[in-house]
Amino acid sequence: MLAKQLSQAIAKTGLTVSDSQQQQLLGFVALLDKWNKAYNLTSVREPAQMLTRHILDSLVVSPHLKGERFIDVGTGPGLPGIPLAIINPDKEFVLLDSLGKRIRFQKQVALELGLKNISSVESRVELYQPEQGFDGVLSRAFASVGDMLSWCHHLPAADGCFYALKGQLSEDEMAGIPAGFTLLETIRLEVPGLDEQRHLLKLVKA
Repeated sequence: MLAKQLSQAIAKTGLTVSDSQQQQLLGFVALLDKWNKAYNLTSVREPAQMLTRHILDSLVVSPHLKGERFIDVGTGPGLPGIPLAIINPDKEFVLLDSLGKRIRFQKQVALELGLKNISSVESRVELYQPEQGFDGVLSRAFASVGDMLSWCHHLPAADGCFYALKGQLSEDEMAGIPAGFTLLETIRLEVPGLDEQRHLLKLVKA
């Protein structure tokens, strides 16, 4: 049932996702469901809802990513980083979160699903100093855009981009983009099966 739901939804997105990648995505949902009972990783309890609200919600960002190295800030159980890593095996994703139980979960997912292109880091974002900057800095439900840019300003490479995944856009939040940053694009995302607004903001250092 979940497999059918996933394949039909992916068809609507126009993304190319192989059968083995779809199996990995379903495996991720199964692990999230299992661990969630003990560790409370997400408020979404139903696997079918996880598929829509977490997996598809993450995957629709994929066509907009430019580059090879990404960091997912405040990733929680690995969203959007793990679904994006599954369908982009040629890209690298660093998953950053300050809670140990989330990091342990991500590492178990990587182990069980055989994901070689993710690495998990337990740290507060403002304390994390990467050896080199990233092509993209992703955040989903992490903070306001203003806070994200303030806390993550040191993470992108010189030509790197910030990708903020948002629901409904508030004028206050958009007005609160700090000086020194430019909003390149606001993209409306369509998530199959979800009746709520989703947006992707692409920002760069001015």
